[in-house]
Amino acid sequence: MRAVTALSVVVLASAGIGHALVTGLDSGIARVDAFKDMKNRPAAGHGMNVLLVGTDGRDKITERERKAYRLGGAPCHCTDTMMIVHISRDRDRASVVSLPRDSYAEVPDHVDQNTGEPHHAHPLKLNAAYAEGGPQLTVRTVEAMTRVKIDHYLEVDFASFMRTVDVLGGVTVCTPTTLKDSYTGLDLAPGNHDLTGGQALQYVRARHVDGASDLGRMQRQQRFMAALIERATSSGVLLNPMRFRDVARAVLGSVRADAGFGTNELLDLGRAMRNFSPSSSEFTTVPIGQMGYVVNGIGSTLKWDKARADRLFAALREDKPLAPVRAKHAPAATTVEVAPSSIRVRVENGTGTAGLGRKLDAALASTGFATTRQPVTAGHPVPRTVISYDPRWDRSARSLAVALPGSELRPAPGQGPVLRVTAGPDFKDVHKVKGPDTAQPDSPVVHGDEVVCQGKA
Repeated sequence: MRAVTALSVVVLASAGIGHALVTGLDSGIARVDAFKDMKNRPAAGHGMNVLLVGTDGRDKITERERKAYRLGGAPCHCTDTMMIVHISRDRDRASVVSLPRDSYAEVPDHVDQNTGEPHHAHPLKLNAAYAEGGPQLTVRTVEAMTRVKIDHYLEVDFASFMRTVDVLGGVTVCTPTTLKDSYTGLDLAPGNHDLTGGQALQYVRARHVDGASDLGRMQRQQRFMAALIERATSSGVLLNPMRFRDVARAVLGSVRADAGFGTNELLDLGRAMRNFSPSSSEFTTVPIGQMGYVVNGIGSTLKWDKARADRLFAALREDKPLAPVRAKHAPAATTVEVAPSSIRVRVENGTGTAGLGRKLDAALASTGFATTRQPVTAGHPVPRTVISYDPRWDRSARSLAVALPGSELRPAPGQGPVLRVTAGPDFKDVHKVKGPDTAQPDSPVVHGDEVVCQGKA
């Protein structure tokens, strides 16, 4: 009884200290009235919806940062990134929907914040709503397009983004291919990378690393958010009131939010995220029905697929998962640069254990690899599993190596397109992998643990 009583007192005291420590933090948040005089709003759903907006504001950027991270030039005073973050009512799930900046939108009647002139409803690109009417017109436009009621508005600029990453001690991202963008200065080789705030900004802003442009960039932003959640939940910051206060103070000092986003909301989110993991989050992009939809005076836009988008936003309103719920302990498949079905593999048994070759061949085949189904005995034993490959098929070899953690990659010029795997005594099982998510108009839903890095490079 004494032990239980003491524990109860400690828990209550900790809760009180936690509240006392974060009380007043909201006074450092710059406020914006994102919901002023708004009428005919969508009905409230279940859970909490936050419109997370990233702007190209750079007035707090130092000269050194401008040069190091290619942040020169004049800002467009528009939104660089826009996402709806839905926190489920039971606080067990976060669903993130990216809204492409070039989406075709129709803004409602409003007064231009720059000229004071009244405007009738008219078409534009979604990111231009901020330039004409600021946060309020942005919220009104998003609500009109999605019929999802926005509960809170949170605006992050370049400086606050970098500060968030730095106070968490950096974030790890991984890439199966080289990412090089001369516009932002991003230059990452295949593998895992621990990014500082400035480097992370280059990663999420890059639009010229492949042919996917803004859709590919949104996928990287989603991967980064999953990695950020993993960093926040694994670093202990949410379990330590002092650490939580320090991180919150550093981050919130350079963001803008609606007046209702205060101490209680911070505590609520902090408590919710204590039980979060990357698997608790899911990410997708609003389905696109037509790429390159040209509008006079606006240019090329992305037009949403109305039927699919309506189903997506209905799930948010009804507080339902966007993807089928996985079994709790189901292993997540790691995304690799070449789809397993495109990789041909011949298996050899490099040990004295009978049947190990057949076991490895069957495991690779069940994961999707195109095995020969005819494993053989190796000419000599090996101390560890070896992947022999022709350097011309190095991308396939790297993808196969992800499925066989700890294996040795051994170049074999002239071997041809079929990779050879020699099973060593270290082989236990095959890690599930899947091919890359091509930036198609109808992007899939992924869980956070499917896109965070597995192990170290």
